[in-house]
Amino acid sequence: MTDTTFDRLGPRGWVTEKVFLGMPLGAYLRSLVTSGNLLVALILVPGIPAVVYRFVYGIGAVSNLTQANPWGLWIGLDVMSGVALAAGGFTIATLVHVLGLRDYQPIVRPAILTGFLGYLFVVIGLTADLGRPWNLPVPMVYSFGTGSVMFEVGWCVALYLTVLALEFSPAAFEWLGLRKLRAWALKLTLALTILGLCLSTLHQSSLGALFLMMPHRVHPLWYSGFVPIFFFVSAIAAGIAMVIVESALSHRAFAGRVAPGSHERLDRITLGLARAGALVLFAYFFLRLQGLVDSGRFDLLNTGYGYWFLFELIGFVLVPAVLFGLASRQRRARLARWVAGWTVIGIVVNRLNLSVITFNWNSPERYVPSATEILISVTIITIGVMTFRWIVNRMPVLADDPAFPPAH
Repeated sequence: MTDTTFDRLGPRGWVTEKVFLGMPLGAYLRSLVTSGNLLVALILVPGIPAVVYRFVYGIGAVSNLTQANPWGLWIGLDVMSGVALAAGGFTIATLVHVLGLRDYQPIVRPAILTGFLGYLFVVIGLTADLGRPWNLPVPMVYSFGTGSVMFEVGWCVALYLTVLALEFSPAAFEWLGLRKLRAWALKLTLALTILGLCLSTLHQSSLGALFLMMPHRVHPLWYSGFVPIFFFVSAIAAGIAMVIVESALSHRAFAGRVAPGSHERLDRITLGLARAGALVLFAYFFLRLQGLVDSGRFDLLNTGYGYWFLFELIGFVLVPAVLFGLASRQRRARLARWVAGWTVIGIVVNRLNLSVITFNWNSPERYVPSATEILISVTIITIGVMTFRWIVNRMPVLADDPAFPPAH
């Protein structure tokens, strides 16, 4: 350990300084008694036993999933939505390290951390959904089938999770005081960014390709041969929107951790991302229209599912695209943040539409998630948010560590 703080304070002092935020253990524990933590406790106290119960007694004991409806809330929300919303990591890293847009450097680490935790908890959510989670690595190492979409998705997600961990490692090494390892990790930044871009392009689109094999299950208005492209383009929009939302919430919740003057700089960054979000959403809107024209199922628009399809397409794609452009043109960062939140909801709605709401649309047996399924999903998301908070409160994520030279 080369940390001068560690050398000066010793192990016990280092834990007090770096883990307990400079407070004695008793004072630190008292600082945890807040209204926010009380709300978290109200979720985790029943939620963690529910997770344990699911793994002890099996998936059938807690969910309404059946052979006819094998996909439910855990796939639609925790996996499909989680992967899309975690796309900000490769999106922002590519803007900064590949395209050279250094103005967005301050949000790289938060975006990568959000992406890393997003993918990590996607894997955790996936284990809850699998009937035999211990067999998760089997398709990757035993049933070696390069023609399988799940084979490609499994390997890409595993590799990209590793890439994200390495991309975020400089912040962890700064926290630990490991200067040589930090310098080594920084040298890999460009290579890791390019690799992450390639892996994300593959698995974001491949998740959509899963639906190509199920035309009999997916409603015709949502089914299209362009679904892999829809998934990739909408993931970019989701990543941009999620970074705007996350950065706004982080600067409010962790005001004492941000660098001086960062709030004004964040407004400029937000408006720049809003311009990008408008372009991507407009492209996504016209791609979805092309999918509708290609299907030729205009007759279904005058049905209940048709009205819902139009609400998703116009309300969650076209309207945010227009408002993002308006916010950017009129320099209204606050409007851009509200639109980003609406866009995040829209991406979640789209993924739930495909994998839950309109899935098996013509089957007499309809799936409705159980209360325990909802509780487990909320628990996983809550633990993810708390992990993000724990890391940001300790590691140099929102501002540079003055003991180290800038990472850019």
